[in-house]
Amino acid sequence: MAGRTPGRVIIPTNVSELLIIAETIITKHEADGVDSPLHAMQDYKWEIEGPKVPVCTKNHIDAEKAAKSAEKLYRDRDIDLVSITKIVQNTAGLLKSIYPKNPKKLGEYGFEVDDTPRPKKP
Repeated sequence: MAGRTPGRVIIPTNVSELLIIAETIITKHEADGVDSPLHAMQDYKWEIEGPKVPVCTKNHIDAEKAAKSAEKLYRDRDIDLVSITKIVQNTAGLLKSIYPKNPKKLGEYGFEVDDTPRPKKP
C-alpha cells in the first residue's frame, strides 16, 4: 500500500496567475487575523509585501495594455514603412544620377555618403 505523498506545490511562472494566488493568500491571511500561520514567516511579511500586490497587479495590467497597443502601432508603422523605404532608396538613386560627380551633394538631403574606396577582396 502506497503511503501519502507530500505533494508538489506548483508556483506559476505566469505573472497573472502568480498575482491571483498572492491576492488569495492575502485574503485568507487577513481573514485568519492573529491566528494566521503566515505570521511565522521571518524573511518576508505579508503585512509589508501584501500592499504591494494590488499596485503590482495594476502595473501588470497597464503594461499588458501598453504592449498590445505597441504591437498595433508597430504593425501600422510597418505598413507605411515599406513604401517609405522604397521612396528613400529611389530618391538616393535619382540624386546619384543627377550628381554623379558630386555625390556629397546627397548630404543636403540627409544621406550619409561614404566616398572612401572599398578595400579589395583577397
